[in-house]
Amino acid sequence: MKGENPIFQEERLIAIVKYLKNHKRISVEEICDLYEVSRDTARRDMVKLEESGHIIRTRGGAILPTLSKEVGNYEQRMKDESSSKLTIGRLAATLIQDGDYLLMDASTTVFHAAAAMQARHNIVVTSSIEIAAILTRKEDVTIHILGGLLDKKHHSVVGAKALEMLADYHVDKLFIGTCGITSEGLSAPNEEDGYLTREMMRRADQVIVLADHSKFGKRLFYRLADFQDIDILITDQEPIAEIKDLLMNCGVEIILATGGSIHD
Repeated sequence: MKGENPIFQEERLIAIVKYLKNHKRISVEEICDLYEVSRDTARRDMVKLEESGHIIRTRGGAILPTLSKEVGNYEQRMKDESSSKLTIGRLAATLIQDGDYLLMDASTTVFHAAAAMQARHNIVVTSSIEIAAILTRKEDVTIHILGGLLDKKHHSVVGAKALEMLADYHVDKLFIGTCGITSEGLSAPNEEDGYLTREMMRRADQVIVLADHSKFGKRLFYRLADFQDIDILITDQEPIAEIKDLLMNCGVEIILATGGSIHD
């Protein structure tokens, strides 16, 4: 039997996950060779990593999970990548013209766009109690908040009543966030959120997505929209080549919060 490496198991588990992030897949044999452990030890490592949710075991090896499942509450999401969200939101606010009719979802990045609004004589429809509250501080903004069930975790209104109310509106611009962007499009953590956002997209002439770089490569449970369903993406870093090419092939304008647009 191959001799055991003195490296502690916790250090080895961290190293295995790091390897997976760079190589996408690892086999039992590779664990044995890289860390000089037996096949039994390699299998125990994989079992522990799977139990903690870090990997998914496959025949003869392991991969990283491709599905993101955890979406933090409103307070946590406000803290995550807060400086990037603030920069993206401020840039998004510059796209709002006097007199625009707007839809805004409950994204924390869209909240920053609402907070930075300088335009006047706007009408805003939103599902977010936080956005409704911040807009009360601005003159010349008429606020319509959707009715329905209050999701206390995300400070937003959801449900059949909200969908019913949306059917009566049509706006110039929609500002939405997204929890995940992959080559397959935009994704959301659940169907209920997805249905509401899809209906918002049907009610707007222009769809503007706000997403910081942490959203790229994340896939969630419910596929929300294809790239051809959006018009503008505002982000803080250039997407990876595969996603960027797909966006541009669908005619999506990519605007970097650090300055400038991405063109062919």
